[in-house]
Amino acid sequence: MKELLTKTEERMKRRIAHLEDEYKSIRAGRANPNVLDKVKVDYYGTPTPVNQVATVSVPEARIITIQPWDASILNDIMKAIQVSDIGINPQNDGKMLRLAFPPLTEDRRKEIVKDVAKIGEDTKVQIRNVRRDAIDDLKKMKKDGELTEDDQKAGEKKIQDLTDKYIKMTDSISAGKQKEIMEL
Repeated sequence: MKELLTKTEERMKRRIAHLEDEYKSIRAGRANPNVLDKVKVDYYGTPTPVNQVATVSVPEARIITIQPWDASILNDIMKAIQVSDIGINPQNDGKMLRLAFPPLTEDRRKEIVKDVAKIGEDTKVQIRNVRRDAIDDLKKMKKDGELTEDDQKAGEKKIQDLTDKYIKMTDSISAGKQKEIMEL
């Protein structure tokens, strides 16, 4: 049963890690180099993340600069950013690209907060699915005679405690991101 609890907690931790990755890629009005994480550049026939072919920096609160190590791929990086879902057109000065993030409108902030809340809810559903799978495993172990009924009940309580802990963590992370987005 200890093995099942460990496996269940690992699966819940992965859900939290995924949630944090999702939130990093959400544009919240200020320049965040993580918005480029999903942008891939065709580098000698291989789709490569921008941060592996260029220096990405944030010189000001609303500007990201991208300076490729190989100047010949500057236009490829520009095209990759334009076809991505970032929604910002890069400015090319021949040596580097600049991404200027416009301030978000109140309506856009509210839309983003709704998206953040939805991602948080989806994560909580995934955590509950992990709980359901673990409890099903406990019931199977009881049926196979590996556990007594008392052990099964104790295991279900521990799994529920884990679930509560990770649901609370999800709420906390989600609330923090929502607060960050609503700040001007």
